[in-house]
Amino acid sequence: MMLCLDQISAGRGGGTVVHGLSLTVPAGTVHTVVGHNGAGKSTLLDTVAGLIRPGAGRILLGDRDLTRLPAHRRSRCGVGYVPQGARVFASLTVAEHLAIAHRRVPGGWTPARVLELLPRLAQRRGHRGAQLSGGERQMLAIGRALMTNPRMLILDEATEGLAPLVCIEIYRAIESLKASGLSILVIDKDLKALTRIADRHYVLEKGRVVWSGVSHELAANRDVQHRYLGV
Repeated sequence: MMLCLDQISAGRGGGTVVHGLSLTVPAGTVHTVVGHNGAGKSTLLDTVAGLIRPGAGRILLGDRDLTRLPAHRRSRCGVGYVPQGARVFASLTVAEHLAIAHRRVPGGWTPARVLELLPRLAQRRGHRGAQLSGGERQMLAIGRALMTNPRMLILDEATEGLAPLVCIEIYRAIESLKASGLSILVIDKDLKALTRIADRHYVLEKGRVVWSGVSHELAANRDVQHRYLGV
């Protein structure tokens, strides 16, 4: 299922942060949006998820036009969103989070399948959100998004501030999801991991795409890394 953004402009509080941005994410691929803080990355993902209405342009998922749909209807169309900060309910257990989010689809995601993908959650299934580490909360946010049976998974800052071993587990899960055919759009700062698993990268500066290319091109382009990614 292809995601297509066509000349998207969007912002917050009446200002425009993303300017005429276009990109596509073909089915079964991982694409990244990278750049300095303030480049417009999270605004773009919030716009795709339906938390911000674009001022111009179109958002398509396959042949479905999502542009004017609210967030809950985009979710039903197949957009799964993991926002920055692993927002989980402090009083609900891991099992309860998964049960509440479960949208039953023949052959789709189930709590058991999520716990198999993220075995650390299986060990914590009776723990409440407030009892989880930051990495476990992020895993739970990913698992909860999968329970909606998305066709497009969006991850904002997939591993920000997490312990290295947890980052490895999350990227291992992303690779597994890609292998299953899920389309993924991700923001993160781990350039080494991103260039290992992603198919294409979009570098943003002031809300515009200033460079795009495949992983080996980004890995070899020291100028782009230094100028736009601070590497």
